[in-house]
Amino acid sequence: MTIWSWLRATARPTAIVLGLCVGVAGCQIVPGDGPWMNGAQSTSTDALPFDLIDLTPTTVVAYRPPPSVDRPSTTSGLSAGGHVSVAPGDVLKVRIFEPYEGSIFPTIQRPGADLGVQRVTDEGTINVPYAGTVKVAGLDLTQIEQRIAGQLAGKAQDPQVIVEFVADRTHTVMVSGDVKQPGRISLLEGARSVVDAINRAGGPATPNGLPASQIEVVVRRNGQVILTSQYSDLLAGGDIAVQKGDEIVVRANLRTFTVLGAVIKAANVELTKSNLTLLEALGQVGGLSDERANKTGVYVFRMGDIQNNPSARARVFRLDLGQPVSIFVAQQFGMQPRDVIYVTNAPLYEYNKILTAIYKTFSIVGIAKGNLTTTTTF
Repeated sequence: MTIWSWLRATARPTAIVLGLCVGVAGCQIVPGDGPWMNGAQSTSTDALPFDLIDLTPTTVVAYRPPPSVDRPSTTSGLSAGGHVSVAPGDVLKVRIFEPYEGSIFPTIQRPGADLGVQRVTDEGTINVPYAGTVKVAGLDLTQIEQRIAGQLAGKAQDPQVIVEFVADRTHTVMVSGDVKQPGRISLLEGARSVVDAINRAGGPATPNGLPASQIEVVVRRNGQVILTSQYSDLLAGGDIAVQKGDEIVVRANLRTFTVLGAVIKAANVELTKSNLTLLEALGQVGGLSDERANKTGVYVFRMGDIQNNPSARARVFRLDLGQPVSIFVAQQFGMQPRDVIYVTNAPLYEYNKILTAIYKTFSIVGIAKGNLTTTTTF
């Protein structure tokens, strides 16, 4: 028995089955690869509302990607010095000189003027010979030198006091997460901004060597998050100044979009840059499948901002690549993290799937009854 005679024998039952599936809602012989997009507008509900937007040269203007232009730096003018106040826990080095021999402190030409290091006590004081207890908390180094010299008045002849930081315990920022050398970074070593601090910690060190666009930086100040940004945005001019006590966390933040349906390779794809377009996104998965794809049915699903705006509506963008102008439209539509691109199957491909499934079903039945041989001719 040939395939054609079998089809003639089964044509009427098949037509009846197909007719029933058209008349009965929800009847499917073979599950589809995705949603039936012709019903997109009718399936919008209050539980998950969404808007269906046709992408045209006019509507795509509102969804263009941001330009990749570096912004002017806001941290280039920051001073590496500034007013640095001493606090309990800091370690200072104090040296005192006198201009004449025979005084209680040596001259600068003789050794022995170094009084060693002094740790600032919890009360904010240090002890200096002949000067006694000196209150230093809240003062900068110059003010401490003047205070020590003032307390030595009448005991030393024109004392010259030099105070230096040995160990900075309070003017630090904490850098943790995916960096090469996590730990505390002293602001006295020139860490003026978030990027400075990360560089002082050896730079990002994500497990898979992720690019800057896939690395997130979080800055906490006084227990509050003041910055959440991609590392690439900081490098492009979004860097901010740091203050003592800041906490900087560097971590991987994989920003991806998903491509499904009739494409060469369905996959989760990393959003490698902030201005990736829909056309580039399709190119990263090999483009549309020639045998399967319906070029008039390319869709992008985008959820609303549920976290910050629960009432925001989701959006479904529809693009007809059968129109030449749609190539230019796809070049202007910007992708966002968590977007889903879905390319529908061509109607003929869906029809072939149904016929193939019916043929396999009746073949199994025919073989079981002995009415159909396993070898067929086309």
